[in-house]
Amino acid sequence: MKKTITSIIGLTLILMIVSGCSSEKKERTVKESQPLNLMSPSELTTLDTSVMLDFPDAIVQTAAFEGLYALDDKDQLIPAVAKEMPSISEDGKTYTITLRKEAIWSNDDPVTAKDFEYAWKKMIDPKNGFVYSFLVVDTILNAEEISAGQKTVDELGVKAIDDHTLEVKLKEAKPYFPSVLAFPTFFPQNQKAVEKFGKDYGTTGEKTVYNGPFIVENWKQTDLRWDLKKNEKYWDRQNVKSENIHYEVVKEASTALNLFEDGQLDIATITGELAKQNQSNPDYHSYPSATMNYIRLNQKRKGKDTPLKNEHLRKALALGIDKENLVNNVIADGSKPLYGAITEGFVSNPKTGIDFREEAGNLMSYNKEEALKYWELAKKELGEKITLDLMVTDDGSYRKMGESLQGSLEKLFSGLKINLSALPTETALNLSRESDYDMFLIYWTPDYQDPISTLGMLRSGNDRNYANPTYDLLLDEASKKYATDLQRRWDALIAAEKEGIENTAGMIIISQNQQSVLQNPQVKGVSYHTFAAPLTLKNMYKETE
Repeated sequence: MKKTITSIIGLTLILMIVSGCSSEKKERTVKESQPLNLMSPSELTTLDTSVMLDFPDAIVQTAAFEGLYALDDKDQLIPAVAKEMPSISEDGKTYTITLRKEAIWSNDDPVTAKDFEYAWKKMIDPKNGFVYSFLVVDTILNAEEISAGQKTVDELGVKAIDDHTLEVKLKEAKPYFPSVLAFPTFFPQNQKAVEKFGKDYGTTGEKTVYNGPFIVENWKQTDLRWDLKKNEKYWDRQNVKSENIHYEVVKEASTALNLFEDGQLDIATITGELAKQNQSNPDYHSYPSATMNYIRLNQKRKGKDTPLKNEHLRKALALGIDKENLVNNVIADGSKPLYGAITEGFVSNPKTGIDFREEAGNLMSYNKEEALKYWELAKKELGEKITLDLMVTDDGSYRKMGESLQGSLEKLFSGLKINLSALPTETALNLSRESDYDMFLIYWTPDYQDPISTLGMLRSGNDRNYANPTYDLLLDEASKKYATDLQRRWDALIAAEKEGIENTAGMIIISQNQQSVLQNPQVKGVSYHTFAAPLTLKNMYKETE
């Protein structure tokens, strides 16, 4: 998510969990009316899939709407609104997708290929300025020119051949394109409803129509709670096992723990010391993810260069962070230090099966001596006193991480002053989108299953004002020149990561998240993912004896 959607959300900010295993052997039965009580680390901002900002949005939207494809519990694509996997032309540029005829909206309209065409054209329309339009720009024919105002929206490479046949033309072969279609940006929209509600569409549960497993009730923007109710008009409703799921926004791990112990939460995300203390708790579970914590380094703010335009300063900061100490003693939730932008276990060499992180090696490991050398070079160029703002979200774990970074970096670098601010997630993300920050500690989960989903964050034209022709060339080679030469494409991606993270310190990678939760053993059927929405609710339920 451009989370950076990416992508958004680390995982201590989101509910990415799998079902716990009960040691009990006795038979259980599902009582569908039994509600689930879940938590979200931040507010739901919108139900309009075009305007999605953050992980909670992606989770709820994936529960309330359905795209062409979804993910199973092993992160494999499965048909959703699509009847089957796509037919792909020999050159890899044209996809023909057949839709199932039984899919309908909650207002009784059929879900048609036109709903996808409408949503995607709305997404790319430059007058809207949607955050995730970059996913369309990166993939679909003519999207880049439309975004730049050089072509009309009607020239986008997507066409409803008939009600149940969608044709998509790509600007070049994209081996990962089917995985993109599981992301909410590519979900359909009901044009009649969007036009009926106008600017209010997606701002409340009532001013939205749904085609997914659930409908949203008792919610309007800024609310701290909402309900998901089984959508009785959903085509696959017989496989939706929960009648009701209730969400509460809970930002502090201590509050989550108390609510769980009191029976008011079925799953509680815990971090730091609480995670440590509960590792022997039979309800404790810790699960891996592809989400990373990292620091965005913005080089231009309000039209003026920030100190981070200086490469020596960026390298000093990157090499001066003791990730082992920060992860093990501050985050302390089972997360792992991460030494590159691509997380471990996310994607493997298509020829050899070797994990990307293993093959690419460690980049920018903690090195105090080298950090101080770069710091002295930076001071010669910027002056003896350097002040930077560090923005974090107001989630308790991020505030704690920010305070630790502030203290350790100021102690290491004489003359450095860091001003820390903790803001609501939506406010912080909006400021980052406007490039109104110096440093931003945030999380990122890939939008689709390919390194470019993460590496694309540093392509020139980004909101942190990092520009590197060498880096752009390597990404272009991976995207275009070697699109069908999988080994050479892989090599270009490894080289691009090294150029962006180590050679130029375009951003600072901190850790790969591990989700630590306390989970009611009656909760079953929850699947988490390494890309797209981090959590699927469709098959989740709470059983009773």
